[in-house]
Amino acid sequence: MNINQLIIRNLKKNIRNYYLYVFALIFSVALYFAFVTLQYDPAINEVKASIKGAAAIKTASILLVAVVSVFILYANTIFIKRRSQEIGLFQLIGMTKHKIFRILSAENVMLYFGSLLVGVFAGFSMSKLALMILFKIVDVKAKAELHFSWEALVQTIIVFCVIYLLIMVMNLTFIKKQSILSLFKATSSTEDQVKRISVFQMLIGLLGILFILSGYYLSTELFGGKFKTINELFYVMSLILGSVIIGTYLFYKGSVTFISNIIRKSKGGYLNVYEVLSLSSIMFRMKSNALLLTIITTVSALAIGLLSLCYISYYSAEKTADQSVAADFAMTNQKGAKQYEQLLNENGISYSKEEIHVAQAIFNLENIVEGEPEDMAGDPRKLQLAVVSDKEIDGIDVPKGDAIFSGYTDLLQKFMALKDSGRITISGRHKTNSLNYLGLRKEFLLSYNFTSGGLPVVIVDDERFKQLNNDKDPKLQQQPSVFIGINVKDDGQLQQANELFANVNKSDRHLSRLDYSVAQKSIYGIAMFIVGFLGLTFLITSGCILYFKQMGESEDERPNYTILRKLGFTRGDLLKGIRIKQIYNFGIPLVIGLFHSYFAVQSGWFLFGTEVWTPMIMVMAVYTVLYSIFGLLSVLYYKKVIKSAL
Repeated sequence: MNINQLIIRNLKKNIRNYYLYVFALIFSVALYFAFVTLQYDPAINEVKASIKGAAAIKTASILLVAVVSVFILYANTIFIKRRSQEIGLFQLIGMTKHKIFRILSAENVMLYFGSLLVGVFAGFSMSKLALMILFKIVDVKAKAELHFSWEALVQTIIVFCVIYLLIMVMNLTFIKKQSILSLFKATSSTEDQVKRISVFQMLIGLLGILFILSGYYLSTELFGGKFKTINELFYVMSLILGSVIIGTYLFYKGSVTFISNIIRKSKGGYLNVYEVLSLSSIMFRMKSNALLLTIITTVSALAIGLLSLCYISYYSAEKTADQSVAADFAMTNQKGAKQYEQLLNENGISYSKEEIHVAQAIFNLENIVEGEPEDMAGDPRKLQLAVVSDKEIDGIDVPKGDAIFSGYTDLLQKFMALKDSGRITISGRHKTNSLNYLGLRKEFLLSYNFTSGGLPVVIVDDERFKQLNNDKDPKLQQQPSVFIGINVKDDGQLQQANELFANVNKSDRHLSRLDYSVAQKSIYGIAMFIVGFLGLTFLITSGCILYFKQMGESEDERPNYTILRKLGFTRGDLLKGIRIKQIYNFGIPLVIGLFHSYFAVQSGWFLFGTEVWTPMIMVMAVYTVLYSIFGLLSVLYYKKVIKSAL
């Protein structure tokens, strides 16, 4: 048998172990090529946002290269160690290390560059789909066409050739460093199976749980008012990140074993075959995989958290637009409003109009805010608020000497929560008056260019408003001083009305709620698109790595399955234990990652939007379903091993 025949036979023999590695490699190449193709696609210029679409995709492609490189190199490390005995046998029959390296290199060339070719074709095919998804997310009315980019092809080939060279260097270093004896021990030494549980390990387990819980607690207090300066927030965020990551590592290093040992002792040491195959295996293997599982959990939490926050922003775009622009079209002067009304009338578009005159004044809200003024980001004793008359607000009648607030963002509610009642003072140029605060309405009456950073509008009786208007401080007054809101009665005519609005709003002094919503969706849509694809890459790579580990464990445990089968246990008995084991193997990192992302999102979601539960639950549900596929694949692989064990 010559070397060429040996290479072909080895490739056929090992292809069943490499199929998921090949799939992951094809997926990585396809995703990268699709990203780079989008970067060079002329249609991407249609994506108009505050950040350049191509620049954002280019940045994501760099991060994608880092993730894919780490994954491919790690997967190669697993497989080269799994073949260590084969390499040792080659040396025993007289092959030189150089010749063995040639055999492995030839196999890798066929697998790697074959996968690269298929991946480029798949990436080219999915690039149009990716562009269509991007256009749909950012609501761009443009035609997505299949576009092949030679620049993208050259860039992809260069990147993955560099990764291939790194793989070859890694393989050569491994072969040269190992002796024949160490090669036969390499597989068994990859995981130290802990057989005894010490008091120290129990303490590590308790410490890991304590670190994680303390990080969760600090995250709930992050924006609660205890930490006021930027430096304090930075230090606390660093402390949360460090405690959660260290706690996760210690959790895998000791907590899982500690909890499993408690369960085992509660049964008096009498475990059935299902518990032996699941609980005992987890106890003795998870400690050795602590670093790997910590990385997978952290990456999963990062992907879920970032995607949840992006989706919260995207999901909240319309509601944010409602809060920022108080009518379909917000005008700032009578001349522009009359021009626009004339256009609407000429085109047969029915509408309603409202006018609200606005004055600015200084308020002292010390008596109606929760907490101490010194603990807040702003001083509630000197707040500039917009004031309007109840006469110009439909359905509102404010008694003399009273005031009602209207419109207050969730973000400000976190930093400056308001009570239900109390006394406030209003200061004009010469006079200061006391008013009775009657509560807060949810409706946003004015657009953001009339209010200061999302602060509420104060509604007072008409007499009080006239007095304030005569005593107003000129230095505080903003231009414009009148809000003119125009609402289209038929939603089906809104798009046509918006096109007419562009003819009037040539200087961008007026506001369109539809334009504002589209702009918000465009910004956050690009971010969600990129984070979504990167999150999918994290998911595939981490799932594949866990699957590779289970492949190795199943081969190590094959003799145990043979013994159990000879003792009379059926395949169904063994598979039941294996299913429980995979729930632990894949479920524990997933659940911990979900908890990490949940507390991360809960600590600051209000900085990104107005809705939290629906976007966050949808992201977590999709991630869980996709992640569970790898657990199912592991069970199917174990099923094959059990079947061949006897």
